[in-house]
Amino acid sequence: MKENKFFGIAFVAVLLLSFIFVATQIPGAHSTPKDLPIGLVLEDGGNIGQTFVEMIQKNSQATKEAPFKWVVLKNEQEIEKLANQELYGAIYIPKDFSEKYASFQTPTPTSAMLKIYINQGKNTNVANIVTQALSTMVEKMNDNVSAQLLAVTEKNNIPLNANQARIYASPIQSEIVNVHETGKLSNAPLSYFQPIWMSSLISAILLWFTGRNRKFNSVMEQIKFRGFQALIAMIIGLFGGYLLTWYSTWMLDYEFADFNYVALFLSLTCATFILLILAITTWIKYAALPIFVLLMFFGLPLLQIAPEMLPSFYADWIYPWLPFRFMFEGLKEILFFSGELWSSAAVSLCWIAVVSIVVLLLSVVKRSSYKEDKSAEDMDGGRVEV
Repeated sequence: MKENKFFGIAFVAVLLLSFIFVATQIPGAHSTPKDLPIGLVLEDGGNIGQTFVEMIQKNSQATKEAPFKWVVLKNEQEIEKLANQELYGAIYIPKDFSEKYASFQTPTPTSAMLKIYINQGKNTNVANIVTQALSTMVEKMNDNVSAQLLAVTEKNNIPLNANQARIYASPIQSEIVNVHETGKLSNAPLSYFQPIWMSSLISAILLWFTGRNRKFNSVMEQIKFRGFQALIAMIIGLFGGYLLTWYSTWMLDYEFADFNYVALFLSLTCATFILLILAITTWIKYAALPIFVLLMFFGLPLLQIAPEMLPSFYADWIYPWLPFRFMFEGLKEILFFSGELWSSAAVSLCWIAVVSIVVLLLSVVKRSSYKEDKSAEDMDGGRVEV
């Protein structure tokens, strides 16, 4: 009869697993562009440029939740904020915009040009959304201006030459400029997540098993062993980071400007994750396993979505606490932006590693106190078991 219990367990497993896997899709299912920071540069001193700025801002506020949050910049040089990952894109209205707009009333009109900057490196998926949205916005303004020009010529019965007809059909043109281009590496930051997390999880569990039933003669011996575990975790992290980077160049055909920078950052990430998982598992044992597995399933969809597109609960309470978001941000910094190994993400990973080592060492105090309380009945020749 004991075997019959597995029939019931199967139903419970389906109930729980279906709930968990559907719940992991909530961020993606409810993600909508909201307050994405977009730069707006007006260098044109005429009234037409200012009118277009007002039209752009008005069009983006037509819906209840504005998809964009316009950040007014002084000049085109300030678009460098794209390099700091502060903006997803920008619209640039040049100095001669009003002048070219005025030429529509002359026999030799010239199309007015706008520039649309797209920050591909910040988020590839959002870059596609921003490209389409800004292009559509400019197209609508172009259609409005074209309709007005053609209405005036028709009303006044003004004949148009071939050049005028061509310009009137498309009086406003836009040039899309992709900056911090991702190229073939657009999926690279995301593709490393599962291999690193699963490798770190398994490595940490195996390290924990090495000390689970080990007996020690003193607290100092325990501390030395925990320090040795931390050292081994860092060595495994270094090995795993270089191995994974090499695998990706061999199997995925990734090409990096600096192989060592990518490998060292992945090594830091892997070592940090191993130390984090090892420290928590040492304290709460087997209860840590489902936490880290669920963290992977819930974290993966969040990494693909810009924080501004997440439901408020996930953006405020889940995303900031995901340790692997630092891996994602650090890799983007190396691959698409400054190319520097040492970044704010690397600093955050170092702090997580340090805190994890401290927590791992503190577990010795916890276990020692527990043994002292039970020393009367659990003494084993002066040996302490962990």
